[in-house]
Amino acid sequence: MRKAQKELTAVEAKAAAQRIAFGPMVFQACWIMQRKGLFDALAQAGTKGLTREELARTSGLSPYAVMVLTDMALTADVLAMKDGRMVLTKTGVMLAFDDMTRVNMDFTGDVCYAGLAHLEEALVEGRPAGLKVFGDWPTVYQGLAHLPPHVRSSWFHFDHYYSDHSFPPALEIVFRDHPKVVMDVGGNTGKWALSCLRHDPNVRMLVVDLPGQLREVERNVKAAGFGDRLTTVAADMLDPTSTLPEGADAIWMSQFLDCFGEDEIVAILRKARAVMRPGMPLYIMETFIDRQRFEAAAFSLAATSLYFTATANGNSRMYRAEHFAPLVAAAGLRVVKEHDDVGQGHSIWRCELP
Repeated sequence: MRKAQKELTAVEAKAAAQRIAFGPMVFQACWIMQRKGLFDALAQAGTKGLTREELARTSGLSPYAVMVLTDMALTADVLAMKDGRMVLTKTGVMLAFDDMTRVNMDFTGDVCYAGLAHLEEALVEGRPAGLKVFGDWPTVYQGLAHLPPHVRSSWFHFDHYYSDHSFPPALEIVFRDHPKVVMDVGGNTGKWALSCLRHDPNVRMLVVDLPGQLREVERNVKAAGFGDRLTTVAADMLDPTSTLPEGADAIWMSQFLDCFGEDEIVAILRKARAVMRPGMPLYIMETFIDRQRFEAAAFSLAATSLYFTATANGNSRMYRAEHFAPLVAAAGLRVVKEHDDVGQGHSIWRCELP
């Protein structure tokens, strides 16, 4: 949670306000510097730094281009000037080396940026108005398999970066009960299914998702040699007539329910409840804004909500645990165990029938 900070002076507050006013310019300048190799070159130069002329030769950009980019970076505290040579600040080092920062920037630039121009329209109309920059689908999930390759790549890198760090401890939690059949609702590319199949040679995976996603799940799982332990079921969880299959020992929903609005979440959880037995667990893994240890994590999650609004579906968000718990209860389930700080700030809730 955000720590109390000293009150800013009027001058400091005005400076902070300008950083917001020109925020898109700062982002674009830094993102271009990342993609054009300027940060990598400065990182290799270390404390010696580079002149603008050296950066121009290294990057292939014109002296003019380097000038306007580095002027922005210098005033944004991304670069510092030392004896006429530019060096990375600590913030610049993060832009050059930190995997999370790179994943977030590519997601923002490739997936979110153009659509955010339609954020107000999305907020007013309750639909993903920004999705039209990529195609004509009701939500991004129907169009995911058809997005431009670089956009799709950044989308999956963002999605997988956070879940991949959480899968190892999550496996220990889920397999304490030694389930024989795990139902993965919202299987994405099959990464969780593959993790389970590798973790336990006896488990069978039942993956439920949209047809386009299931084709990728089947391809990836079969390529890994586990096709004989995989069953897929095509279902649109937003279709009021859809149901979940019976026969699983545990249900898994990872970073899935945040893709829906509150009423939709309750409806989906009720579908899960309909196939659950007494003592059978439903595991929900989410990144809750109010369960983060670090301010940067909570900030990132709040920003991601605007992607859901503008581009994904127009009505979902990254939830706070305090707002999510009543949805579980409304579906007729109870949370019997909570695990926080799993991997990259995830929480895992074990839910059962009352």
